Amino acid sequence: MPLVKSAKADLRAKYKRVYEISLILSLAILIVAFKFFPDLQKQEAQNEGTQELFTVEDIQHTKQENTPPPPPKPPIPIEAPSDNLLDDVEIGSTEIDITANVEAPPPPPKEEKKIIEEEPTYFVAVEEMPEPVGGIGAIQSKIVYPEIAKRAGVEGRVYVLAFVDEQGLVMKAQVAKGIGAGCDEAALEAVKQTKFKPGKQRGKPVKVQVHIPVVFKLN
Repeated sequence: MPLVKSAKADLRAKYKRVYEISLILSLAILIVAFKFFPDLQKQEAQNEGTQELFTVEDIQHTKQENTPPPPPKPPIPIEAPSDNLLDDVEIGSTEIDITANVEAPPPPPKEEKKIIEEEPTYFVAVEEMPEPVGGIGAIQSKIVYPEIAKRAGVEGRVYVLAFVDEQGLVMKAQVAKGIGAGCDEAALEAVKQTKFKPGKQRGKPVKVQVHIPVVFKLN
């Protein structure tokens, strides 16, 4: 059921009438105030009209006097050499004696020629490769099994790259592949102590590099 607003409860309906009545009352109050209380208006006008007068005194502008610049600093006296000192100075002769014997300058030092030794060239593959005297067993017999490798149970194969000259001597050796635990050093020492049959190319002994396998195995 729709709600219906009653006329008594509707405040907007009386708004216009209340506004007109209040406006008429305010105008009436203003008219009565201006008609019956004119003295207040005059007193306010007199209070507003009274002003205080003050005199402006002439202020004299001060002039800045130009101060003269400071005097220049006196020059520092410099002692000039006396004539007696100049007489004591001896000037050497600048004449050139053509007849005098002039020693020749020493020759430049000879540059010492640095002799650069070229590293020998080792063949990688030849007709006859180097072989250890007594076979691989001769190298294995020289192996000293390291104690650390024994305790750790290290086994394996160490590959040593040996550089063998024309006489079958190992000039140098290096580990190509190792297993550690001191086995690499033991394999190197065994290969260096071994005599080889030199490698040959066209029947002549030559320098050859060869890989030697060294086996480490616990019994």
